[in-house]
Amino acid sequence: MRTRVVLVVGILVFRWWRGAATYLPLIAALVLLSCANLLAQEWPQWRGPNRDGQVAEFVPPTTWPKDLNQKWSVTVGIGHSSPVVSGGRVYQHSRQGEEEVVGAYDLQSGKILWQYRMPAPYTMNEAATAHGKGPKSTPVLSEGLLFTFSITGVLTALDARSGQVQWRQTFADRFPSTSPTFGTAMSPVVFDGLLIAHVGGDGKGALSAFEARSGRLRWRWTQDGPAYASPVVATFDGTKQVVAQTQHFVVGLSVADGKRLWTLPFTTEYDQNCVTPVVFQDTILLSGLFKGLFAVRPVKRGLTWTVESFWQNDTVSMYMSTPVVIAGRLFGLSHRNKGQFVAVDASTGKTLWIAVGRQGENAAIAASANLLFSLTDDGVMTVAAANPSAFQPLQRYDVASSPTWASPVVLNDGFMIKDEGSLTYWRLR
Repeated sequence: MRTRVVLVVGILVFRWWRGAATYLPLIAALVLLSCANLLAQEWPQWRGPNRDGQVAEFVPPTTWPKDLNQKWSVTVGIGHSSPVVSGGRVYQHSRQGEEEVVGAYDLQSGKILWQYRMPAPYTMNEAATAHGKGPKSTPVLSEGLLFTFSITGVLTALDARSGQVQWRQTFADRFPSTSPTFGTAMSPVVFDGLLIAHVGGDGKGALSAFEARSGRLRWRWTQDGPAYASPVVATFDGTKQVVAQTQHFVVGLSVADGKRLWTLPFTTEYDQNCVTPVVFQDTILLSGLFKGLFAVRPVKRGLTWTVESFWQNDTVSMYMSTPVVIAGRLFGLSHRNKGQFVAVDASTGKTLWIAVGRQGENAAIAASANLLFSLTDDGVMTVAAANPSAFQPLQRYDVASSPTWASPVVLNDGFMIKDEGSLTYWRLR
């Protein structure tokens, strides 16, 4: 697509310089289209560029096709790690046997560009055998480096162009366990030159910041072990904060030095804190297994931070699925009644609608303008209107014949899907 756009622009520029000035508006439009195309192809981390599930510059088709076209599919190995896309490449972290494998693939052809393999023997908890040996954490790409977090809690920085290891951090000498009960699942985030990850295992760990370039530890908070949700970065009362669900808390730490600003006790059954916090205006939207959905507001009074309860909704509750916000409305999958899509007013907590049950155990959800993209664990991608009055599916696509726990990447012309063992590019057009 980009090659064709550049060629057409070149031809039109040549003609314009020969005197065809009427082509100038068309040239400008094509350049803007090319820029939008490049922007829409960037998905460098868990839940997208801003870690909020929002897809930039997606242009929907005039009519949603009945079926998708498979552009390419490659076998990559098992795991729940989501693909990341940047610079015309897609990166996938997966498992083959007792090794974890990171691969870089050409976005247009699926051709493998490089592959890195690391021994990663792992024994699963009996309660999680159906989910496999991972990895579950999604890499993050920043300034030419790709950072991965293994199921066993090993942090690795790879050169994104070549796959060469730049640095690695292991934690077996610092903690009794290097991963929680069901394996490392939280996805690191990069902010202000820091790679932020919660290392360690049950009962003892450290929410830590490492210099992204060198791997040197900058700060750590050691008051709790890691959970399965991923941290986000937000600004409240002028202070940049890391907000994370840990094993027993929701915590806010200063990005600058790791100082604890506030702590909110929060636990779910079997310490399965799984839902990544969602920031909406000056509030944080939180949920967990049988914990309902609620909003809190971090507030600084003098030198002291407090957390104020803003609203509580006990009708819906999320388990593993993280919701999205569109135009002040939260859309997600409640675990009640074996999975129900729901919409809630993000400002008040009022339930707007609840769809029928039995939609699935998990849904990975992304959003673009007034559209929802929901990939349930049964391999079905549902495109729906972000309707505040009712659940309004526009089209459903079968994108896999095996479980789909990894989040999809919504591209400007289709979807990148990681199923049980494969990575597939499905096209809308």
